[in-house]
Amino acid sequence: MHYPDHLLKLIDVFKKLPGVGSKSAERFAFHLLDWPEGKLREMGNTIENTKLFLNYCTECNCLIEQGCTFCDNPDRNCSVVCVVASHKDVFSIEQTHEFRGLYHVLGSLLSPLQGLSPAPQAIEKLKERVLKLGVKEIILALDSTLEGDATALFLKKELEEFNVVASRLALGLPMGSSLDFIDGGTLARALAGRHIY
Repeated sequence: MHYPDHLLKLIDVFKKLPGVGSKSAERFAFHLLDWPEGKLREMGNTIENTKLFLNYCTECNCLIEQGCTFCDNPDRNCSVVCVVASHKDVFSIEQTHEFRGLYHVLGSLLSPLQGLSPAPQAIEKLKERVLKLGVKEIILALDSTLEGDATALFLKKELEEFNVVASRLALGLPMGSSLDFIDGGTLARALAGRHIY
């Protein structure tokens, strides 16, 4: 006996989410069957209205509801721009309460094998902002992967014509880690990026 068609459609919808396989999708779908109709309607309305209430800033490409929390804030340091790959990265950095500059979201990393690259307009917008804001430093807060490294190198070359310092986030040992469990590549990066104590 196979599942009813609508249940299969529901399972298929959940499988489209990142990190959700067949078993998890089935579990989600069966769980929803126990929800009251009002709760299901509320969930459906929330999903349906996502694009209506969430947009992207035309300057920095950060996720916004109305005005941009960063671009519209006069207390932010306009001379430093942190470049990230995804909208979620902005929230991760903000949770540290350490960065007070502006952001610029690329939308994706450079990955020739997958046919991905940052949108050309995102790069041009970054250049415009560097000139307009008098940016002194660009922090390339990109993943420590081949794609992240390739994107950082690409951006560094693109920004060479401007009088701006390009820096990367420090890489190395995670807090509270033991050297016994650190791979060679991470340990090599930590040694190369050491600082005076």
